[in-house]
Amino acid sequence: MQIYGDVISGNCLKVKWTADAVGRPYTWVPIDIMKGESRNAAYLAKFPQGQVPAVEFDDGRTLAQSNAIIRYLARGSHLLPDDGFAQAKIDEWLFWEQYSHEPYVAVCRFHMKYLGRSKAERDAWRVERGEKALDLIEQQLSGSDFLAGAGLTIADVAVVAYTRMADEGGFDLAERPGIRKWIARCESSLRIH
Repeated sequence: MQIYGDVISGNCLKVKWTADAVGRPYTWVPIDIMKGESRNAAYLAKFPQGQVPAVEFDDGRTLAQSNAIIRYLARGSHLLPDDGFAQAKIDEWLFWEQYSHEPYVAVCRFHMKYLGRSKAERDAWRVERGEKALDLIEQQLSGSDFLAGAGLTIADVAVVAYTRMADEGGFDLAERPGIRKWIARCESSLRIH
């Protein structure tokens, strides 16, 4: 399997972490999104959506979209229980992450870290929604060590990817002890730093 990704992207890292956690061998193919490498003709011929991450399996099949990829890779592992309702609860977090977390927390991070904008230049509406997303995570973790069950799942992998970098987008996790402890648990379980 080949993973096409950019290590500055939390979406790409969650695919790497999932493959590592389930012991799936891969070759990392670096794609520099800041140089537009996911928009050239060769890349678009393979992955028409023009985004990273994307994977190409040994049989030539391809798959894009980080949460679809991690869900596929995690089948049959501890990261995705067999129980249908447990999977639905995980999916609930995966869909929420892409719709209600990543567009705010990750985009603020991208604007500040990679486009050089100041904290004051962030879009107020985006900051407000990012804060609400982080508050929801903190609330969920007030009674649980992980987001969707007793142990680490791909729900945690998906949500921790950009949450652990929230400070780079101007978000303060100091008053969110549940999130800080959860990040440490996820990093330890996934062996990331």
